[in-house]
Amino acid sequence: MSMSRWFTACVLVAIPTAALGQASFELGPESQRQTEVPRGEVTPLRWENSRVYRNTERDWWVYVPAQYDGETPAALMVFQDGGNYVREDGQIRVPVVFDNLINAGDMPVTIGVFVNPGRFVGDNPEGPARNRSTEYDSMTDQYSRFLLEEIIPEVRKTYRITDDRDGWAIGGISSGGICAFTVAWQRPDQFSKVVSHVGSFTNIRGGHVYPDLVRQSAAKPIRVFLQDGSNDLNIRPGNWWLANQQMADSLDFAGYDYRKVWGDGGHSLEHGGAIFPDTMRWLWRDYVSGS
Repeated sequence: MSMSRWFTACVLVAIPTAALGQASFELGPESQRQTEVPRGEVTPLRWENSRVYRNTERDWWVYVPAQYDGETPAALMVFQDGGNYVREDGQIRVPVVFDNLINAGDMPVTIGVFVNPGRFVGDNPEGPARNRSTEYDSMTDQYSRFLLEEIIPEVRKTYRITDDRDGWAIGGISSGGICAFTVAWQRPDQFSKVVSHVGSFTNIRGGHVYPDLVRQSAAKPIRVFLQDGSNDLNIRPGNWWLANQQMADSLDFAGYDYRKVWGDGGHSLEHGGAIFPDTMRWLWRDYVSGS
């Protein structure tokens, strides 16, 4: 079994932190439905016949806040492993947090795009998405092209998205976290903000080189948020906790606008979900709506 397939098979099962004797992270009121806050709309979609990732199909979702008026261009945030982020009963509950923060004026009117990794046509829909590691862990431009040539143009057929790069953000968990960084690293002309939850900056498909690349390259105009915990994975491709600390040190050395939040959590969205409202306030803190 290849390392990438072994990793996909082994680590996509979330282990509750309480079972490991770690801290329990609770969701605050901004991650809960508030009766007076208008709800955005989430539309489930299906993507087939990809030109970039042939013979794959995937679920994806588009969130549109109630404050979107169809005239003023909205900001954009794309989430990898989108099904984990879009669930209202999940660990992070992005639509609920967006509703509350947009209503409070703590972040811009933002359209959320939630993309699951591709499954090969004919695969068991209940099994692992076998193209996930190829899409997320590779350091090529394939995934950025997939977003910029296929998914985002499809969204823009219906909704007005700002052309201002400062209004484009991307995030993800685990391999989706390094994927988010790779997209912004390769296309800082499009994406200016990155959120990585327990990101896989390890040697699954070569991503362990990022700390050195960040140090040795001219700083790119991207803002980066890193979250990880001391009980994250320590398996054959590497030590996630150490890798994220190395990434943070390199971002600091290179002069990036970055923030790190550490804890004692494991490989899940529990800690990232508990702090997600504050993460969004930090990420969007100085954004002025563009055009």
